[in-house]
Amino acid sequence: MSSAVPLPLDHGHLQKLVTADLVRPDHLLGAHPTTEGGVEGVRFAVWAPHAHHVSVVGDFNGWNGFDNAMQRLDFGYWGVFVPSARRGQRYKYRITSAQGQTEDKMDPYGTFFEVRPATGSIIWTEPFDWTDQEWMQARTSGLDEPVSIYECHAPSWMRTDDGWFLNYRDLAHRLGEYVVFMGYTHVELLGVMEHPFDGSWGYQVTGYYAPTSRMGSPEDFKYLINHLHGLGIGVILDWVPGHFPTDPAGLARFDGTPLYEYADPRKGFHHDWNTFIFDYGRNEVVMFLIGSALKWLQDYHLDGLRVDAVASMLYLDFSRTEWVPNIHGGRENLEAIAFLKRLNEVVHHMAPGCMIVAEESSAFPGVTTPAPFGLGFDYKWAMGWMNDTLAYFEKDPIYRRHVHHNLTFYNMYRLGEHYVLALSHDEVVHLKKSLVAKQPGDWYAQRAGYRAFLTMMWSTPGKKLLFMGQDFAQPTEWNHDQALPWHLADHPDHRGVMTLVRDLNALYRSRRDWYAGDRQDTSLLWLSADDADHSVYAYARRDEASGAWSLIVANLTPVYREGYRVGVPQGGTYRMLLSTDDGQYGGFGTQQPDLRAHEPGWHNQTHHLCLNLPPNSALVLEAVPEEGAAPAQPGGTA
Repeated sequence: MSSAVPLPLDHGHLQKLVTADLVRPDHLLGAHPTTEGGVEGVRFAVWAPHAHHVSVVGDFNGWNGFDNAMQRLDFGYWGVFVPSARRGQRYKYRITSAQGQTEDKMDPYGTFFEVRPATGSIIWTEPFDWTDQEWMQARTSGLDEPVSIYECHAPSWMRTDDGWFLNYRDLAHRLGEYVVFMGYTHVELLGVMEHPFDGSWGYQVTGYYAPTSRMGSPEDFKYLINHLHGLGIGVILDWVPGHFPTDPAGLARFDGTPLYEYADPRKGFHHDWNTFIFDYGRNEVVMFLIGSALKWLQDYHLDGLRVDAVASMLYLDFSRTEWVPNIHGGRENLEAIAFLKRLNEVVHHMAPGCMIVAEESSAFPGVTTPAPFGLGFDYKWAMGWMNDTLAYFEKDPIYRRHVHHNLTFYNMYRLGEHYVLALSHDEVVHLKKSLVAKQPGDWYAQRAGYRAFLTMMWSTPGKKLLFMGQDFAQPTEWNHDQALPWHLADHPDHRGVMTLVRDLNALYRSRRDWYAGDRQDTSLLWLSADDADHSVYAYARRDEASGAWSLIVANLTPVYREGYRVGVPQGGTYRMLLSTDDGQYGGFGTQQPDLRAHEPGWHNQTHHLCLNLPPNSALVLEAVPEEGAAPAQPGGTA
């Protein structure tokens, strides 16, 4: 679809907008510099079906509401051509409701806004010379590829010396260098879509078509994406179609009536977040949201969207005591379900190779089943895995035997969806502590337990996501008003964890048994899943196609275990790929005097290894190929 200057908005174009599935609404609505009748200017168009009067006000007319009254068109749209308007000028829509109340509103389709607290829209075009064509043609959703995501709140990742936000171009080079160094495959950005309140972290959006002006212009944001693509890094955007803020300058009661939101507050208002809920039964609202998704994926070359708070969209009774059942008497929001299916179908058709990820915390079936049989997402965050795993590692080791199966239960359902193992920003705020501070014990025990936790995460089937700061063991909770405490990364204790994450990413990206079989029941085999008395786990990762396999053994108590027996499928020598107790990671460097497998068999395998298990540690091993010997994988079922 072309992003060329649109033709004047008339009946024919409106009919096309309403009836076509694949027409981007922002190509017709909003502010578009153009030439009409040989005269340069800007054509403005807005949807306000219940308004009594609409005019466009701005720098071009001294904010006078009488100079550029808009013409009422069909289907509730208003339009006007303003010859005196130019790129870079501020504007708003002055809307008078049927009740006679007048408010100045931001452009829902605005592509650039004033820096908060100002709320003016800015006439803008977005020329940019992209150089990522090869990347765009080759990108995929990565189902059978390694996907390791660095979740980043751009406004607080790093700041200038005076405490202001980095420009997107400065961020591009600093973030890109770090992500490449650490070995991540993707960056996930939150806090990018325009929003009025810093404390919302970017999740209460007023500009669904605009990157926040806090960090620069739309062209600056494109530079960030283009630069990361040049480094081989994919970029995912947190996208929020579930709710929007009540700010009077935004979408709330846009034409004096509940327009973008449900009119009934039992459906249309979130008491937890003090936000409005989109009316998914309005075709114009659905087009607005899908157009926003396509804007980011097509115009900004983003590689995916992480859809926020999907469970709140799916259920009419989500976090509420008063709610309206659907036409069948059920609790499911049928309109939201239809919207999500349509969103994923359109996006996968119009932006092939992109990944759409659901933050979905319930057991709703078929989240990653293709539409129309399921919702059509590519991935779902593994919220159950996250909750179970954190609950285990937060316990004092003396009590972990009682929740031993927290770490094995994920295998019971992991084949039901395509999962991302996510340790996100939500887990390190609001008195929740940082991830390393959640670990019990003293500072050494906390770091040791955290290193074992990360290693088990990286060696468990599912894509990976880690929030910024957690890869160098930030000891404090995330504060969106401050930059990360980067000085800690030079301290040996924190540098050790950073080195581990870097090595885990390298292992993950180089070993097919760690990523290619995420969706196969044979990709993980528990060798020892029931040793609750010792809190020891042993499992194998396998890739049948290549024959690759590796052994992971974790000892999750502060007790040293000498000569612990683990079953393996073949004799010969084994080598240590990674030990979280290595000195370079901050451990003691426990030695393994014998890494040869012997008979008799153990754990239903033909041979066994006797390993020295350091306290609060995880080991990763593989068999050394011997000349003339047939390779063997661990036998048995997952």
